[in-house]
Amino acid sequence: MISSPKKNPEQAQASNRILGGTAIQGDVQTDGDIRVDGTIKGNVKVSGKLVVGQHGVVEGEVECKNAAIAGSLKGILKVAQTLSLTATAKVEGNVQTEKLSVEPGASINGSVSMGAVMKKVGEADSTATKTA
Repeated sequence: MISSPKKNPEQAQASNRILGGTAIQGDVQTDGDIRVDGTIKGNVKVSGKLVVGQHGVVEGEVECKNAAIAGSLKGILKVAQTLSLTATAKVEGNVQTEKLSVEPGASINGSVSMGAVMKKVGEADSTATKTA
C-alpha cells in the first residue's frame, strides 16, 4: 500500500480537504474528491465525490459525481450518481440526482428531482400514448 502513491502520484493528490476555520470565496474545481469541513461560497465542480462534514458549509452551485452531506448546503446541487444525506444535513435549494439516500433528521428545503425516475415516467407516458 505504501508504494501505490509512488506508482501513481496523481492519485495521491486526488483527495482535497477544506479544514474547519478555512473560508473560500470563489469557484473551486477538482478532478479528484474533496471534503469540506470549512466554508465555501462559490461554485464547486468535482469530478469525484464531494463530502461536506458536519460543520462544513457550501453556498453556490455544486456539480459532482457522488455526494455525502452532513453539514449545510445552500444553492443548486447536481449529483450524477448517488447523494447521501446524514441526520445532520441541511440542504436549501434545488437538488438533482440519480439516487437519493436520506437519514431521519436530515432536512431538504427545495425541490428534488431524480433523473432515472423522471426518465422512466416519461418513457412510460410516451409508450402508453403510442399504444393507445
